[in-house]
Amino acid sequence: MNTKKYRVTLSDEERQSLAALTTKGKMAARSITRARILLQADASEQGPAWTDELIHQALDVGLATIYRTRQSFVEDGLDLALRPRKANREYQHKLDSEQEAHLIAMACGKPPPGFAHWTLRLLARRFVDLRHVDHISPETVRQALKKTS
Repeated sequence: MNTKKYRVTLSDEERQSLAALTTKGKMAARSITRARILLQADASEQGPAWTDELIHQALDVGLATIYRTRQSFVEDGLDLALRPRKANREYQHKLDSEQEAHLIAMACGKPPPGFAHWTLRLLARRFVDLRHVDHISPETVRQALKKTS
């Protein structure tokens, strides 16, 4: 038999609270789906102990979702397993605070001759021309300016 790395064993209280969650329908659909996954994956004596493939077919959820729900339950507990997890990504910022200050100052100043106002593309092009950065997209300019307004 295939042994699971994250084996879900629910207590009677946990099983009852999950069953109540799935029948009330007063939570987010994602949380109700996770509750159903945990109920079907329950490997205790009262649980059905379905395989991931069976849960995948019955509930129409991805195998990765099932795996992550099992993992979250075992590592973090029932409450955190039902909630969506926060992204643990770190985004690298293109501009540092000094470069952002230069960009904001440029945007607040007069546009170049022949233009009525600054556009995001124009700001990005001018910022590269002034050699503050090698390359910058208009979207990065927009996000930097949005922070200040």
